[in-house]
Amino acid sequence: MKGGTPAIVMLEAAGVPFSVQEFHHEPGERNYGLVAAEALGAEPERVFKTLVANLHGERGVEQVVGIVPVSGQLSLRELAAALGGKRAEMCPTDVAQRITGYVVGGISPFGQKKRLRTAIDETCILFDTIYVSGGKRGLDIEIAPDDLVAVLDAVVAPIGTDR
Repeated sequence: MKGGTPAIVMLEAAGVPFSVQEFHHEPGERNYGLVAAEALGAEPERVFKTLVANLHGERGVEQVVGIVPVSGQLSLRELAAALGGKRAEMCPTDVAQRITGYVVGGISPFGQKKRLRTAIDETCILFDTIYVSGGKRGLDIEIAPDDLVAVLDAVVAPIGTDR
């Protein structure tokens, strides 16, 4: 798939291997990650969601990204620790959409309007490839965790919790 979303454009420019997986997304469906896992035939631990948080620290308040399996939740305390902040809280939906350029349920860690510091849960290393949003609902990118970390200069840390 040439071109497409800003996420795909960024990955093509980075020259890393990835594949694009499209699936049907029902309008009004809310469990985006679990729906994606089922549609992709992948275990939920291998499908990751991209969440935007407000991090409070020495730089004041900044938006950051936490990437965790859809089978669990983001630990805001661990995210703050991983990125050197004092505390974190979820970013309001409208702000997250405005600064990433994506809609909730389709926020990709790649190709955001503003590059945000990113942490990914350490369980990503358990898989040869993982899935993350490709920049719209019903579009996921399959990529090696090492390539995701390299392209985003992400921190790998224990930021996820089981449900």
